[in-house]
Amino acid sequence: MEMTLKSTESAKPSLIQQILRFGVVGGLSFVIDFAVYSAIIFVFGDSKPVVMVAGFFGFMISLIFNYIVSMKFVFVHDENMDRRKEFIVFAVLSAIGLLLNEAIILGVLIIYDNVSLAILKSGILFDFKEQVGKIFATGIVMVYNFISRKIFIEKKD
Repeated sequence: MEMTLKSTESAKPSLIQQILRFGVVGGLSFVIDFAVYSAIIFVFGDSKPVVMVAGFFGFMISLIFNYIVSMKFVFVHDENMDRRKEFIVFAVLSAIGLLLNEAIILGVLIIYDNVSLAILKSGILFDFKEQVGKIFATGIVMVYNFISRKIFIEKKD
């Protein structure tokens, strides 16, 4: 009986490996997004139109990076799916994640403005309410991104 070992490159990573890799790729994507966003604002100023353009370019550049690296190291490409279609699905899922992210941040800010709990109206939680919203949203959207990409993009066994 002959035994063959799969190379690590062709073997599908375990769910835990995928989650860890996804976290690393997501972290790097965030750094790219934030760096592009910040650089554009630093060079061109912080007017609302510049901030919107900076947000768009940061998102798009990090999206392309995230797609390339995710499909190489996190998810297994489905040979039955055209790469252009795969990227479009990836981009649409990411855009939904972006909208979800924005909605959650807005929701957190609305809660801060309308709830009369003293803990939300003073101190560090109030001073950094935007960051609290961003952290909360990032956690939820990260789970959404992983699950949606696993369902709609990754090769099925």
